[in-house]
Amino acid sequence: MRAFFLGLLLLAAGPALAAEKFVGGNVDARTTLAFKAPGAAVQKFLPEGWELDVATSGPAKDINLRLTFIDRLTAHDAEGKALDPARITTLSIPAKKTGSETRGTMLFLIYSSSAGGVPGPYGVSVQGNTNMEKRVRIDPAGTATVEESWELQSQDGNSIQLQLQYVRGKMTSGKAEQLMYSSSKPGFYRIYRSEEAADIVRGPGTDRVQKVVLKASGPKLTSLFDGSELIGVTSVPWYTRQTYLPES
Repeated sequence: MRAFFLGLLLLAAGPALAAEKFVGGNVDARTTLAFKAPGAAVQKFLPEGWELDVATSGPAKDINLRLTFIDRLTAHDAEGKALDPARITTLSIPAKKTGSETRGTMLFLIYSSSAGGVPGPYGVSVQGNTNMEKRVRIDPAGTATVEESWELQSQDGNSIQLQLQYVRGKMTSGKAEQLMYSSSKPGFYRIYRSEEAADIVRGPGTDRVQKVVLKASGPKLTSLFDGSELIGVTSVPWYTRQTYLPES
């Protein structure tokens, strides 16, 4: 199975642009919660010279904070060496550089179950003990009900607990390119080219969430989630990505 996933990664990588440097790839299963959080609380996590870049229409309307739970099934570095699987939780903000067209996603906290992922290329990773459980029940009519449970206790004194239940819907597949910045060194970014199968469980015009309980506490998290509105839930059972560094 590991060889199969590695083959997918290498096939999907393809030739990079000559000016870019390939640094690795991964295959994950993901669940993303999207929030309309208090703007002032979110802005505090952006570096100087950056501001919120919130969509005013479309599927990302009003979202200013994303919390993503990642079950990393397999990964490899630029030389093809396999890396250990990990459970990863990321917090990110849609942001843009003030007074310019530079924009992307700003990572400001990453919790990794692997000590090898700390502090990570973005310099914002913290080790966190993570328990994760996922179950799928399919009835005779073919209706699939998914239950997820995540418990994170990090070394920086923060904790996250999620209990989620939803009815699986029709998947949509697609490709994307994304620029991912670091809040600790905003001049640094990586280029993500990904392909995924996604199920928008809660979003504009749809809501198949049957249960959601989220508890986030600690010095870095309490202010973010106090008064936040959960406006989006996306399940991504299959996600493959290749990562590049831009031209120096």
